[in-house]
Amino acid sequence: MLSQNESVMKILKSFVMIAACFTAQASAALNINADANLTGVKTQSLLNSAPANISSNNSGFDDTPVPAAPVVLSRMFGAQLFNGNSGDNGASVGFNPGYILNPGDSVQVRLWGAFTFDGALQVDPKGNIFLPNVGPVKVAGISNSQLNALITSKVKQVYQANVSVYASLLQAQPVKVYVTGFVHSPGLYGGVTSDSLLNYLIKAGGVDPERGSYVDILVKRGNKVRSNINLYDFLLNGKLGLSQFADGDTIVVGPRQHTFNVQGDVFNSYNFEFRNSTIPVTEALSWARVKPGATHITIVRQQGLAKRSEYYPIREANGRFLQDGDRLIVSTDRYASTIQVRVEGAHSGEHAMVLPYGSNMQAVLKQIRPNSMSQMSAIKLYRPSVASRQKEMMNLALQKLEEASLSAQSSTKEEAGLRFQEAQLVSRFVAKARQVVPKGEVILNEKNLAATLLEDGDVISIPQKTSLVLVHGEVLFPNAVSWEQGLRAKDYIAKSGGFTQKSGNARVIVIRQNGAAEDAEDVGALNPGDELMVLPKYESKSIEVTRGISTILYQLAVAAKVVLTL
Repeated sequence: MLSQNESVMKILKSFVMIAACFTAQASAALNINADANLTGVKTQSLLNSAPANISSNNSGFDDTPVPAAPVVLSRMFGAQLFNGNSGDNGASVGFNPGYILNPGDSVQVRLWGAFTFDGALQVDPKGNIFLPNVGPVKVAGISNSQLNALITSKVKQVYQANVSVYASLLQAQPVKVYVTGFVHSPGLYGGVTSDSLLNYLIKAGGVDPERGSYVDILVKRGNKVRSNINLYDFLLNGKLGLSQFADGDTIVVGPRQHTFNVQGDVFNSYNFEFRNSTIPVTEALSWARVKPGATHITIVRQQGLAKRSEYYPIREANGRFLQDGDRLIVSTDRYASTIQVRVEGAHSGEHAMVLPYGSNMQAVLKQIRPNSMSQMSAIKLYRPSVASRQKEMMNLALQKLEEASLSAQSSTKEEAGLRFQEAQLVSRFVAKARQVVPKGEVILNEKNLAATLLEDGDVISIPQKTSLVLVHGEVLFPNAVSWEQGLRAKDYIAKSGGFTQKSGNARVIVIRQNGAAEDAEDVGALNPGDELMVLPKYESKSIEVTRGISTILYQLAVAAKVVLTL
């Protein structure tokens, strides 16, 4: 006989064995049959898988889908009405004063005083509304502006005093209008009688800018043409014929007619449509809105296989005509007679000077009024055209650097991983470098300073005398150090804490106060106002990448006075 304790232990062991078996069976069933989307339980394989927002591609490349190309808006004048931003809020809330009441419209009438009434009355098929204690009042055919006066006069015939009246149009009659022709989505569209033509065109997707007409839109009731709409009257002059639509009306957008193109110095640079075979150039210019200062026009005309151009002053545009397919180019044809330059920095004279075209630095030096702090031996010149050219050259160098880093070949998988990390590093560096804006500084030669020709927009800077030397870049404490006679570049770097750990054998550039750049190894003692720029040192297995980064770092330091780190 087993003791009581032994019996209990045996029973517990049996329960543990049974529970373990059931657990194993449940786990097996879950791994084989369970659908996590249905049960809400994550299986072991799901738990070990990567998050949903991480690509399963382990190659290291970004598999993010390419963004969709932006929608190109039509150059057709008038397409802006249907660019998808036009509001369409269904039934109109307000009504124009000239709206004519029709059967089916609702009129809100309020009477107060000796007799009170407040209700919405519908215009019956005979054109009447029925007022309590007054009787039928015919309102169909009258304008919205006359409604309140008409009902007031009818009420006053019964209640001559102590009763006030207010009446307004509450809701127009619902209608369905056909929109067809050259629209994006022809069909039958619902609205109310007070909706405008544009409401229904918007519901139909707008005029097709490649095939439809903006100047030939018909509104028909049965076989009768009620109006012919030209949307250019609305776009240019704010005039749009207000038509009250009835059930079954049809809007027909005709095919595109004649067109011409306008480019150049105009506010409305579009393709325009016109009805007749020709259009006066003066009218075309009024549509395009010529910018102030424009002087000439060019008419480019295609005749068969030949292409002909005509060039006239704008004042001779009267009497000339454009034909279908012509291109009208408005230009400003004038020569520069003066230039404007700015003089900034340490001087006591005017900061803006207007000089004859072709003037040189001598003309500016005569008018500059230096003061006691002016450093006339270090005049600087900044030129926008040079800055633009520096930016172009920098972008070209960055493009070559990026191509070199992405096209580097690898012989092993480990080397490929290192190449990929290096390419990412270079891409981030290129992105930062593209944001740098060059100053467009021109290094002047003291020997022929007066003979330097100036351009419009030049900025002449007169530096201020200083007793400091700036040290920045890859040093521990970038700072301004007081100038001391006889000290060299390494002495000022030591006063700034020395090089950073990653800048051993770094290249050091001396920027003189007049903007000239020199290698620190070729410079003896520094002068007051000089700058020391310690460039970061970068090493790569690719000689092209190393040379490219070093070159760009030097260009950024000289052209923009910026030291970028990788």
